Amino acid sequence: MKKFLYWSLAILIIVLGMFIYWKYSFTYSEGNRSGLLQKFSYKGTIFKTFEGELILSSVKSNQDVSLASEKFFFSVPGKELADQLLKLEGTVLVLHYKEKNGVLPWRGETVYLVDSVTVPPR
Repeated sequence: MKKFLYWSLAILIIVLGMFIYWKYSFTYSEGNRSGLLQKFSYKGTIFKTFEGELILSSVKSNQDVSLASEKFFFSVPGKELADQLLKLEGTVLVLHYKEKNGVLPWRGETVYLVDSVTVPPR
């Protein structure tokens, strides 16, 4: 009976470890988003994180004004990249992100974690 309990506990720990890895560390998707950095802030009650909002324009008028747009909410885990984004607020950017399956409170509010930024030539 003890052997069965040890094996059951070992299997449970392995399955739980695999689930935690899949939920919080596994990268579900990875890609780029391009748009106008509308908002970038440092917020949180217990865990302060950097959160941003990118406007993805799909239709533009002849005066270079967005008519139809969608918002892309993202988190930035690193301070260096956050400082860079604070300086680029209000400009058009290309963000590289990794999408996770779950959110950890000290990593950010969204499943989208930005790891690099580029400013496209105009």
